[in-house]
Amino acid sequence: MVSKMMLCDCSRDQFRFEEMPKSPESLATRDFSASGFSSRTGDGDSRFDEGSIEEAESSLREALSLNYEEARALLGRLEYQRGNIEAALQVFEGIDINTIGAKMRQSIVERAQKLGSRRGRSNTGTGMAMSMQAVTLLLEAILLKAKSLQELGLAKDAAQQCKFVLETVESALPHGMPDAFGEDCKLQETVSKAVELLPELWKQAGLFHEAIASYRRALINPWRLDFEQSARIQKEFAIFLLYGGIEAGPPSLGSQVEGAFIPRNNIEEAILLLFILLKNFALKKISWDPTIIDHLTFALSMSGQFETLAEKIEEVIPGIYNRSDRWYTLALCYTAAGQDDIALNLVRKTLGLSEKPDHSSAALLAAKLCGQSSKYAHEGVHFAHSVLETCEFKFDHMKGVASHLLGVALGRKARSADSDSERTKMQHEALIALEEAAVSENKDPEVMFSLGLENAEQRNLNIALDCAKKYLAMMAGGSLKGWKLLALVLSAQHHFSDAEIIIDAALDETGKWQQGELLRLKAKLQIAQGQSMHAIETYKLLLALVQAQRKPVRAGNSKLKDGDDRVLELEAWQDLAYLYINLGKWHDGDLCLEKAKAIKPHSSISWHAKGLLYEGQSLYKESLVAFSNALAIEPDHVPSMISIASVLRQLGEKSLPPARSFLTDALQLESTNHMAWFGLGMVHKMEGFV
Repeated sequence: MVSKMMLCDCSRDQFRFEEMPKSPESLATRDFSASGFSSRTGDGDSRFDEGSIEEAESSLREALSLNYEEARALLGRLEYQRGNIEAALQVFEGIDINTIGAKMRQSIVERAQKLGSRRGRSNTGTGMAMSMQAVTLLLEAILLKAKSLQELGLAKDAAQQCKFVLETVESALPHGMPDAFGEDCKLQETVSKAVELLPELWKQAGLFHEAIASYRRALINPWRLDFEQSARIQKEFAIFLLYGGIEAGPPSLGSQVEGAFIPRNNIEEAILLLFILLKNFALKKISWDPTIIDHLTFALSMSGQFETLAEKIEEVIPGIYNRSDRWYTLALCYTAAGQDDIALNLVRKTLGLSEKPDHSSAALLAAKLCGQSSKYAHEGVHFAHSVLETCEFKFDHMKGVASHLLGVALGRKARSADSDSERTKMQHEALIALEEAAVSENKDPEVMFSLGLENAEQRNLNIALDCAKKYLAMMAGGSLKGWKLLALVLSAQHHFSDAEIIIDAALDETGKWQQGELLRLKAKLQIAQGQSMHAIETYKLLLALVQAQRKPVRAGNSKLKDGDDRVLELEAWQDLAYLYINLGKWHDGDLCLEKAKAIKPHSSISWHAKGLLYEGQSLYKESLVAFSNALAIEPDHVPSMISIASVLRQLGEKSLPPARSFLTDALQLESTNHMAWFGLGMVHKMEGFV
């Protein structure tokens, strides 16, 4: 009964045998497409015992003149297409791949040789060990066997079957399949499916290094895959490299091309693959896949290459992204890269009247960027207010973030207020906004840090101290700026020894390459305690750390960004210059300033220190020139204003009015600067206003 059913299916309209096959392999000269069987679900029992299989196989061999393996391949394919996976697998198990493997390889080699010599265009395969249609039928059966095993959860066995398909073709065609090879058979289609399936099978089997090798083999070997297939493999490999949790290691030496870029780790290899995908899309070889940019964003962010990410987003052809959305994304990239001016210009364009003026996320980013600079703080206040006006709910998350940024911007703006009353008003509003943010965003440590910093600025030191402690508790003691804030608040309370203990504790909790700023703060605390020699030793340790940092920066092992060590070294030399000048060691101070000048020739701090050096030696004319140079570089440099006023006081009563003017300007910029208040008091005393 079963054999009659099978023969019935095989002899319908798709299979008309007006000419009987002349050889055992002659059925293979006909290409039985999958569509020929896909609609035949048949009747009766979907499972066969061994006797039924042998009966059906015998009927097929007799009716269609098939050999044993071909009959099994055809019968198994029918069962697989009907969804009878276990029955199909049972049929496929009867095909001995070890026996037919050599014949298939020989047939493929002979076909390739015939194509190369342009002889024997007939596809019947006369004189060949096996016709190409027979080879294709058997390889397809082995691939279907792999899929059957996969569906039954036997991924490792499935991978071995799939691997056999690829090894058979690769050993016969080591240089790839000729162009005309697959015109009259399905070999190329079978190979392409096997190439794409094998890495997935290895992953399902938990053999991840074999999966990596299969991915690389699929991309390097000349399988003649189309661009879409290659793109799928490249994307899946990149995803596995990024999120698989397995270190792939460099490609084998045999696959490396001299002079080519060799990825050093998973992220570099994934980035390279994603770059290739973007290039092929730009050349219109593949269709657009938005997840490519998502994965590339993750990869480049993990490696700190935000500017490269911005370049790749800019290279995406117009029409993929909305213009304002592209600008906003680029602004995020440049913000992460530390190029805040570029980011601010982009986010302003995003919020333009002709673009998206109600883009809340862009407005928050603009408020954050503007709040970091006194020059743009007023814009930050405007952007934050615009977001607050759109918040509908009292405790909306967006409202909490906007209140936080509003408080920061108001605090920054207050520092450059025109009058004391205006400054006091803005400082009060800043605290109110930050306190509101602390209520709605009570789990955000950055809000607590900003609240503590603003209270410290306004000399609410006890509140600032509590905020600093809460911030460190929320960060589990893992924040460098939290330790610094706590130490600065303690030093403002003149608890210098306690502040130094805090810095020592922070040094124990911080990695070696992040200790530079803490060491600098420790040296300043030692100076405040009159421990000048200890401070000099601390600065020497800091400079040694910077020198040791240089080589790791070039090798790519450092945690500091390129250039950060130069800034830290500059600040250390400037601090040492101030220290030596205060100690009256003019020569040592001058040497330190020369070191600083070699790093940054035009620095307001260096010129100010140079002015103090001249002033200490009673060279008042030279000191005024140095202080003036500092103000020419940075017009709002408060220490230089105070120092000019100090020199002018010593020049006599005629110089008191300009001295008073400089001190007034300094207090307008820094209302809590005690040196400016002291200098102004001395000017009034000399003028007789006691």
